[in-house]
Amino acid sequence: MRGKKILVCPLDWGIGHATRCIPVIHALKEAGAEVIVAADRRPFALLQQEFPDLQLIRLPGYEVSYPTETARMALEIVMQSPRLMWSIYREHRDLERLIERYHIDLVISDSRFGLWTKRIPCIYLIHQVMVKFPPWLGYLEPLFYRLHRRWILRYNECWIPDFAGEPNLSGDLSHQYPPPSNAVYIEPLSRFADYHPTETVSENDAELNCDILMLLSGPEPQRSLLEEILIEQTKSIYDRKVLILQGKSDDTTDLRLNDNVRIVSHLPSDKLYRAIKGAEMIISRPGYSTIMDLAVLGRKAIFVPTPGQTEQEYLAGKMMNEDKYYCITQSGFDLKSALAKAKGYPGMHFRTGSGNLVVRRVGQLLK
Repeated sequence: MRGKKILVCPLDWGIGHATRCIPVIHALKEAGAEVIVAADRRPFALLQQEFPDLQLIRLPGYEVSYPTETARMALEIVMQSPRLMWSIYREHRDLERLIERYHIDLVISDSRFGLWTKRIPCIYLIHQVMVKFPPWLGYLEPLFYRLHRRWILRYNECWIPDFAGEPNLSGDLSHQYPPPSNAVYIEPLSRFADYHPTETVSENDAELNCDILMLLSGPEPQRSLLEEILIEQTKSIYDRKVLILQGKSDDTTDLRLNDNVRIVSHLPSDKLYRAIKGAEMIISRPGYSTIMDLAVLGRKAIFVPTPGQTEQEYLAGKMMNEDKYYCITQSGFDLKSALAKAKGYPGMHFRTGSGNLVVRRVGQLLK
């Protein structure tokens, strides 16, 4: 694989798709491949900070927005579908240009639909083979599964970051229906698997130690709405030390609301690792990448799914039904009550797949 050029392209909905590309990039670099990253917005900023030595290319994302009123979620997504399809066509067209310009040997697309070509091997990284719909539209799930499967088969391989059997993290999302014929379960991916911080702890970094770590992520306006709720409700736990991480990798906010509440826009992996390991409780969205990170570190958490985002609502319900994590809706969120109830949920702890599997799969495609 030495000398091969591999293009890694995460979706731009939140930063979870970018964070789970981090262990993939590390594995490829260690195997001697030349990695080029194509991303947009926050994923671009995050991967630029994590890998300052890599070449990064701006590849416009889908720019899907979420409504404030969750009842309008399905309608809003339908209304944006023409723009989404145009974005998919555009990135498919742009990929041909990138292959020519940078002499790409293989593409890894994290949930970006248009990054396939017959010219070189292409990998589709996804944990959601079937798309969850609201209960009143559940009859559409088999149809969209078949449509998604046909799209997946345009790629040489489909990597599913989960275990093939029980127990698993994604549940119905990747196990309810038979996986596509090109699917490979590569086990969960986490940037914190076998992680060892390299930076020394400065006096300012020591302030990252907290009782409660609040991890914000995802698209607007719901990210900001949850931030407002959390900031307001920290007043009810004035005696606890709180760190609010905004999930804005393209910002530099670092301020104190009072002696116990600090707000930071973003932390690199080393510092985030220390903050997560030191916190008594994590509050976050149940994004799949977040679940993988918390599970590999064995941390307890309270999950608040993005309203109307059926994938997160499903994962939150799954985790709570399995007595692993306490989950609560954004509209009914009560910090003091949630902290008390979450004590009865132990979380989970497991080892993730190794980078050797990633390298081996890529090597086979490049033969």
